[in-house]
Amino acid sequence: MTPDQLSDHVLTAARDVFVARELDPSVLPAAVTLERPRNPEHGDYASTLALQLAKQVGVAPRELATALADRLGRVPGIKSVEVAGPGFLNLRLEAAAAGELARLVVQAGPAYGHSRTLAGQRVNLEFVSANPTGPIHLGGVRWAAVGDALGRLLRAAGAEVTTEYYFNDAGAQIDRFAQSLLAAARGQEVPADGYAGDYIDEIAAAVAQRQPAVASLPDEEAEQVFRAEGIELMLAEIKQSLADFGVRFDVFFNEKDLHERGELAAAVTHLREHGHVYEHDGALWLRTTDFGDDKDRVLIRGTGAPTYFLADCAYYYDKRQVRGFDRVVIMLGADHHGYVGRMRAMAKCFGDDPDQTLELLIGQMVNLLRDGEPVRMSKRHGTVVTLADLMSAIGVDAARYALARYSSDSPIDIDIALWTRASRDNPVYYVQYAHARIASLLRNAAELGVVRGDEFDPALLGHEREHDLLKALAEFPQVVATAAELREPHRIARYCEELAGTYHRFYDSCRVLPQGAEPATELTRARLWLVEAARIVLANGLTLLGVTAPERM
Repeated sequence: MTPDQLSDHVLTAARDVFVARELDPSVLPAAVTLERPRNPEHGDYASTLALQLAKQVGVAPRELATALADRLGRVPGIKSVEVAGPGFLNLRLEAAAAGELARLVVQAGPAYGHSRTLAGQRVNLEFVSANPTGPIHLGGVRWAAVGDALGRLLRAAGAEVTTEYYFNDAGAQIDRFAQSLLAAARGQEVPADGYAGDYIDEIAAAVAQRQPAVASLPDEEAEQVFRAEGIELMLAEIKQSLADFGVRFDVFFNEKDLHERGELAAAVTHLREHGHVYEHDGALWLRTTDFGDDKDRVLIRGTGAPTYFLADCAYYYDKRQVRGFDRVVIMLGADHHGYVGRMRAMAKCFGDDPDQTLELLIGQMVNLLRDGEPVRMSKRHGTVVTLADLMSAIGVDAARYALARYSSDSPIDIDIALWTRASRDNPVYYVQYAHARIASLLRNAAELGVVRGDEFDPALLGHEREHDLLKALAEFPQVVATAAELREPHRIARYCEELAGTYHRFYDSCRVLPQGAEPATELTRARLWLVEAARIVLANGLTLLGVTAPERM
C-alpha cells in the first residue's frame, strides 16, 4: 500500500464518518496529508485530520479520531490504528500491504516517483544566461546544476517545461568584449573596463585566422567583425562546456532577436495599452511605482536608445504573449535582489499576477576550496573559477551533486578534498556506492542462478529493517512532488542519502543471497524484489539530479 493509497483510505473513512454523523462534508480536504513519525513506536504513518476538522464540525478531537480509527481498522492491509494525545491517528500497515510497494516500484521502473501534480502547466525555465563575453563562472555553474535538476523535477511532476538560456548579445558589455578582442589582436592594452584573460587572446587569434582581412580594416569595421565572430566562438565554447556538464537547453535565445523582430516596440505598445507608459524629459518611462517598485523605469532614453529594462520587458512579453507560457521562472545570481521588485511590477504592468506567472529565484555564492583555502584563479579565464575548472577539480557527478545538494539561498563551500574522497564522508560517493552495491548483489545472484521471478510473497518482508526500507521507498513520490512544487532539488539529494543509509542498514541485518549449498527460498526472492526496488529509486533520484548511477565502483 502506497502513502497515496493510505491517504485515500483515510479520506474515505472520514467521508463515511461524516455521513454517519450527519456532519458538514464541505470541510473535508481534497486530499489527506500523512506524516512519517520520527519514533517508529508511533506507527508507520500519522494523521492530524481529526484535530484539523474537529472544531469546524463541533466534535471533540479524540471522539472524531476514535470514529476514524474504528472505520480505518476495517480496511484490508491496515494492521492497527491508535488514537494518541488530543486526537492524533497512528497507523500501522500489515507486512503484506507494505511489501506490495516493492512490486509497484519494480513494475514502474524509471517512472516511479513521477506524478501529474503539475500537469497542464507550461513552464519556461531560464537559468545560467551568462553574457557571451567569457566562460561560465562558478556562480553560473551552480545554476547550471540546480536549474537542470529543477527542469527534470518539474517534468517528473507533470509540467511541460522549456529550458532556456538567454544570451545578452546586444549592448555595452558586448561593445567592451569586441573592443577587448580588437585590442588583443593588435597588441594593444585591453581597455580599462574591458575583459582580461588568456581566453581573450585565444579568441582574438581565432577570429584573425577565420577572417584574415580583419587586420587591414579600420577600427570601427574591425570591431564589428570581432563582435560577430567573437560572440559566435564564445557561444560555441559555452554550449560545449554546458554539454560536457550534462546540461542541454531546449532553447538558446538571443537578445538581438528581440530587436530584429520588433518585439521591443510590441512590448511598449502592449504596456501603453494598459496605461502605464508616459513621457518625461524626452524619455519614455514605465510607471512601475504603481505596483510597489522603488522608482519608475526608463524604457527608451532621450537619445532614442532602448534600455536593458525594455529588453527585459520584451523578453517577458515574448515568453507570455508570443509563446504562451503559463509561468516564467528565472534563476538569478546573488547580486540580483534589486531585480525582483521591478520585474514583479513589470509583470503587473502587463496585466499579469506575478504570483501566478513569474518566479524569480535567487542563488547565493559558491566558493571552491582546497585545504580550506580558496582555489587560485585560472590564468586563462582571468579572475574567475569556471565550469571547466570545477569539472577538472572534482568531476561532473560530484560537481552536479555538490551544487544541487544545498538550498540555493545558502552560500556553499565546495572542498575539493571532500568531494573527491572515496568514503562515506563524500555524499555523492555514499549514494552512488549504495547503488553499485545493489548492482553487485544482483550480479552475484545471477551468477548463482538465483532469479527474482515474476511473483513473490510480500508478507515475507516483515523484518524491521525491511519495513524501514519499504517506508523510505514509499516516501519518494511525495519527496519529488514537494521538491518540484517548492523548487528545491536539494530535497532529492538529502532523500537519496537517507535512502542509501537505510539500505546499508537493511543489508547489514538481512541476508539476501543463500550461502554455500543453501537453496534459494521464497524469502530470497522477496528480498531480491526489495533490493531491486531500492536500486530503482536510487537511480531515479540520481537521474533527477543529472548524476549517474554506476553499476560498479
